[in-house]
Amino acid sequence: MIKFFVKTLLRLSGKTLQKNNIAVTGSLEFLKRKRPVPATYFDYIRLSSLELVSHKINSNNITGNVAEVGVFRGDFASFINGYFPGRKLYLFDTFEGFDKRDISVEKQNDFSEGNQDFSNTSIDIVLKKMPYPEMCIPQKGYFPETAKDLEDIFVFISLDTDLYQPIYDGLKFFYPRLAKGGYIFVHDFNNDSYKGAKKAVEQFCAEQDISFVPIADICGTCIITK
Repeated sequence: MIKFFVKTLLRLSGKTLQKNNIAVTGSLEFLKRKRPVPATYFDYIRLSSLELVSHKINSNNITGNVAEVGVFRGDFASFINGYFPGRKLYLFDTFEGFDKRDISVEKQNDFSEGNQDFSNTSIDIVLKKMPYPEMCIPQKGYFPETAKDLEDIFVFISLDTDLYQPIYDGLKFFYPRLAKGGYIFVHDFNNDSYKGAKKAVEQFCAEQDISFVPIADICGTCIITK
């Protein structure tokens, strides 16, 4: 009877959390989390997927650093920084919103209007959210120009630029530098508002004859591994 009551309570609690775009699952208990369910980050599947792959990478002692292209105000980057302590985190962004060159490609191919305003950010805003700001390396400017002198190996990369060109360029740059056992998350893969994201992934993966796995987070991330 007590067990039934507990299961019912958990089920009702789960439904309440899901209505608020938060989910809980017992399948991640082995992680022995020290963090609560975030109250201000409403994409539990994306975040828990990051948590799982970071646990695997760190447990296997895979050598390399981490990066995000398309940082905006640093919310997801703060979790990357927290789950990969001791690794350099490269933060690539214009910190001024979409570049006109990339918007032009979007409009020419009818991928999107590219009219969302992501200019309300700065390096200072982002770094203040980082648990380990001393490990962060902001790379302000147009990607991939900001990465041209970078020679490093990576275990995790988040590509969250929304637009076709920087996602495709990000895959071209990072996949050869991805350590065996590393992961690339591409955000907005199944987001109809940014059709270029899917096009970039499908085109690159076809060219390289590699596979990807879509996951059911809010904006349809897909995952590429090596």
